[in-house]
Amino acid sequence: MSAHQRPPAQRRHRRYFVLMGVCIALFVLAWGVVRLWSVPAAVAMCVIAMVIPPFAAIIGNRREPGERWWDESGDPESDRWWREIDDHRPGPGSGSGSGSGRR
Repeated sequence: MSAHQRPPAQRRHRRYFVLMGVCIALFVLAWGVVRLWSVPAAVAMCVIAMVIPPFAAIIGNRREPGERWWDESGDPESDRWWREIDDHRPGPGSGSGSGSGRR
């Protein structure tokens, strides 16, 4: 299975773990190696690493197009009803409406 065929949740998890791996690597390299040559550079690396976790959380929780994990209610009747509405909704750019509806 290639990268573009992975399930959306698996892609989100991979992106999150890559960003968090970069964050940890920056901290470890900053205080294990870089500080021996330049403390200001090590501090700068830590500042950059400090900013990564919030962005990793945002990217890790961003939904993919067509993904509905956030609004599955668990009520089979309600979920069936919303799926039916989504099946009848015109695609992007195919209608003249404002695109209102549940997203």
